[in-house]
Amino acid sequence: CRVVSVRVIAGEWGGRHLKAPRGRGTRPTSDRVREALAMTLEPLAGLAVIDLYAGSGALGIEALSRGAAIAHFVERDHSAREALEANLDELAAGERARVWRLGLPAGIERLAEVLAEVDLVLADPPYGGEEARRLLEALGGPGRLRPGARVVLEHHAKDGVPERAGCLERTRERRYGETSV
Repeated sequence: CRVVSVRVIAGEWGGRHLKAPRGRGTRPTSDRVREALAMTLEPLAGLAVIDLYAGSGALGIEALSRGAAIAHFVERDHSAREALEANLDELAAGERARVWRLGLPAGIERLAEVLAEVDLVLADPPYGGEEARRLLEALGGPGRLRPGARVVLEHHAKDGVPERAGCLERTRERRYGETSV
């Protein structure tokens, strides 16, 4: 597996580099998209965050760097999880981070207690399929998320993502080339 470097944009760990495995199914979110997301979502101080399809953990680590209280990272792929855990160790994220080895969206059921407590869901499923839609449907089930929780979904602009999925309704969309958030 070839390893590329991604940097933390701002906050406590701003400028630090993260390991990100490049290989099947791993596509790190660009600096441009992460910066725009963070600016849109601020303030992040004190929030509980979950990073679904975490890969290197860049989205959740950016949130922690900008003051999130805790981040849960969900990643099934072994090499991506190794890079994620190495990044968390290097940053000494300690008690502020928890890694879950689960496949999604099927693993959403096992995350019920965590999802009921998080303020922000960050999700970057594989492009070019039904996974984004299936994830939204799983997250949008009644009582799945706490009231007021926000869901941010990164997907390919051509992926068919519904305006509504259960209790979730799209409120904003931004495009960055072929990436929609």
